[in-house]
Amino acid sequence: MEPVDSRLCESFQSAVELVGKRWTGAIVTVLRDGPMRYTRLATAVPGVSERLLSERLRELETFGIVTRRVLPGPPVGVEYELTESGRELGEAMDPIGVWARRWMERRVPVER
Repeated sequence: MEPVDSRLCESFQSAVELVGKRWTGAIVTVLRDGPMRYTRLATAVPGVSERLLSERLRELETFGIVTRRVLPGPPVGVEYELTESGRELGEAMDPIGVWARRWMERRVPVER
């Protein structure tokens, strides 16, 4: 049996922790439709607070998943877009979306 590559485990765990943060998956999924202004993005991800949306976008920008572009005004606007890495992440999330539609939409909470 081959030894486990600890770097692979660390990279995998880092990726799962990033994508597993609240609203991150929804943000990446919505941005797959193309560049989006902040206000439209906030509307497309219902339930996310402005503070948390801003925090997640900054984090995704730091990891090179999203780019932020300031649009000249007036009024000045900000637009977000997935990078190549972000688009690949979106593709990697497709199977989770299939699973979610199959199992989460008809889920009945288990009483404890």
